[in-house]
Amino acid sequence: MRIVIQRAKGASVVIDGCTHAKFDGLGYVILLGIESTDTHEDVDWLVRKVSTLRIFDDEQGVMNRSILDIAGEHEGADGNIIVISQFTLFASYKKGNRPSWLRAAPHDISVPLYESFIQRLGETLGRPVGHGVFGADMKVSLTNDGPVTIIMDTHNKE
Repeated sequence: MRIVIQRAKGASVVIDGCTHAKFDGLGYVILLGIESTDTHEDVDWLVRKVSTLRIFDDEQGVMNRSILDIAGEHEGADGNIIVISQFTLFASYKKGNRPSWLRAAPHDISVPLYESFIQRLGETLGRPVGHGVFGADMKVSLTNDGPVTIIMDTHNKE
């Protein structure tokens, strides 16, 4: 699994002209890509990392607080997180100029893992996690805060 976490001051996802999820204040927009070799162990690892990642400022302006630490301070209707399925994170552009998506998992693998990630993250945080609709044409808006953008890959745990 590969994710891009963007620290945001407010975000929303719109599908067919209707707001599907949004939050105001501090939180994350997470783009989640899944490949065929991913498992529920990858979901568990990412949930642990995402929920405890310390990239929010403390009182001294040092990135020392996690999404768990800021719980309740900046919540919107969908907590502080929006998760968006993003198969394009596994684009292969080695040959030619048209990307290949061969590494992206098929629906029968990716949909259950996407849903599991959202559910487990919500359980860990103790509040709802906003999300898009798998495979939908989505319009994602956010105010990137910092900017702080972090990439994690369960097959390259740095």
